Formats: sequence, structure tokens, C-alpha cells
Amino acid sequence: MKLSLSVRIAEAACKTKLNVPFRDILDLACELGYRAVCMRASAGGIDTPLDQLEQMRRDVQDAGLSVSMVTADSDVPLNNDDGPNSLRNIGPSLDVAAALGCDLIRVCLKTDADIEHAQRAAEQAAERNIRLAHQCHTTTLFEQVDRSLEVLEKIGRPNFGLIYEPANLMLCGEKYDASALLRLKPWLMNVYVQNHALDPNGPVALETWCLGVRRFRHIPIWEAGGVDFDSVLTGLQAIEYDGFFTVHQAYAEIMGPREAAVESAGYLQQFGCFK
Repeated sequence: MKLSLSVRIAEAACKTKLNVPFRDILDLACELGYRAVCMRASAGGIDTPLDQLEQMRRDVQDAGLSVSMVTADSDVPLNNDDGPNSLRNIGPSLDVAAALGCDLIRVCLKTDADIEHAQRAAEQAAERNIRLAHQCHTTTLFEQVDRSLEVLEKIGRPNFGLIYEPANLMLCGEKYDASALLRLKPWLMNVYVQNHALDPNGPVALETWCLGVRRFRHIPIWEAGGVDFDSVLTGLQAIEYDGFFTVHQAYAEIMGPREAAVESAGYLQQFGCFK
């Protein structure tokens, strides 16, 4: 597997801007042995001028990195009602991915009506050798494993797949171990990791369609009491996943980006499954 660092580690709570310059994130990633950065609109997206995106690509390449995935507009990670709109007009997102030299874009589906748009968007993306993927995420068609597989079958496009994210599956009471990964393997295009500790009195509340409101605490990836990362990494090795594994934690309310990047890399690299 190849370790990737999301710009989310330095993202403001609004998810529309970074708290540090983009080049600082590149320097961190390069210094700590990450292979790639995961881009979001907070750093560069559909509202970013093309020449600026192309410069960002050069900066990434000069750092010896690549872009593992692009989330080209802010509505997708906000997971709001406008999240699926990019599927209805996928061209601008494709342009962002192409400018950044990336072949994978994260998208959002909230209703069955979005499936047809996902099919058309995937066909347009295929013409440019670009893939689309949906994260395991609450209040979307990809909350639960069974439903995710059902929707992927309905979309039925080889360049449309899944971003495995165990913390969201945990919030929804779903298995995220090797047994789940074996079922998801044919569709797996990326891996995101973050950590939550379920807590009925926790400060953070997130709605799920399957279990109602879930309360939890954001905790670092290396802290016990949340996602079982032994199980996650064992499962990924069992299915011989060799793609990007992205540190996707929202660290802004826990610690600064340097400490987050350093400690996350140190914790994950001890498993010995990253190249």
C-alpha cells in the first residue's frame, strides 16, 4: 500500500479553506515518507483558476509526490443536498483532476435519482481515463455494505467504485473487517482512515439513516477505543490491496497539522505494510 496524506489535516472546520499554505502540506508529506496527497476543494477545486491548479501539480511533482484523489467541490465533503450536483455536470471536476494529474474523483449520491446521473458521469469520465468513487459515508447511499454493493451494481460502470472508510462503517454499526473487505474488493478504489470513539455523551453528533443520531469523540488514529486498525490493515493485506491508504482525519480540533502528520505516519508505518 502507498501512504497518502489528505489536505484535510490542515482544513478549517468550514471545509472550504486551509489553515496553512498548501506547500507546507507538501513539505510535510515529503519529509515524512508519504507517497501522495489527497486534494480537496479547500486547497484547489472547480473554483480555482486552471493555471493555479497546474502550478499545484508542478509543486506536487517537484516534491516527489502524486495526487491520490481529488474532491473537486466543497459540497461533496459537506455531504449536503448539493453534494450530488457535480454528477449532473461532471466536466468541471474532470478538468480539475486532469489539471492535477489525477485519475480518481470523489463524488456523492444521496438518493436513487442520483444513480442515473452517476452512470452518465462515469461514462464521461471514462472518455478521459478518469474514475469516480464514493466514500463509505453516513446519510448517503453508501452507509451500509449491502446497500453500497446494491448501488454499485446498479451503476454498473467499471470506472465507478468505492472508497473504504472504516470509521463511518463503525458509526453505522457495520462490519469493516476482512469479511467486509472481501465483499468490497471488486469495487475498491481507495482507502480513507480517520478515528472516532463512540460515546453517548460525546461532543460530536452525526446523523445516520440506519441508526439515527450517533454521538462520538474525534480521537487520533493511534488512540485506542475507536476503529480497530489492526483489523483494518489485516483485512486490507488479506485482499492484497495495494492502492493508496489516505490519512483523512479532521485534526484541526485535536492538534496541529505537523503533529498529526508525524504521529499518523509513525503509527501506520509500524505495521510494515506500506511501500
